Amino acid sequence: MLTLFHTDGCHLCEQAWTLVEEAGLAAATSQCDIMDDEQWLAAYRVRIPVLRDETGRELDWPFTLAELKSWAACQG
Repeated sequence: MLTLFHTDGCHLCEQAWTLVEEAGLAAATSQCDIMDDEQWLAAYRVRIPVLRDETGRELDWPFTLAELKSWAACQG
């Protein structure tokens, strides 16, 4: 399972979600708005969009479709 940390109105977040969809990972990815949690806001305020896997690995924006696929393929 992956998590995309984002917020409403973030065009970069929208671009990242489009890549998640193109990579075929949307069904395995939940979206978490950083405004919903103080800790998420503190951690990701200036970093979003950020993808995180269950092990805690993170992929910071900017990333390409190829980089996303490669990162996702390395999930442990």
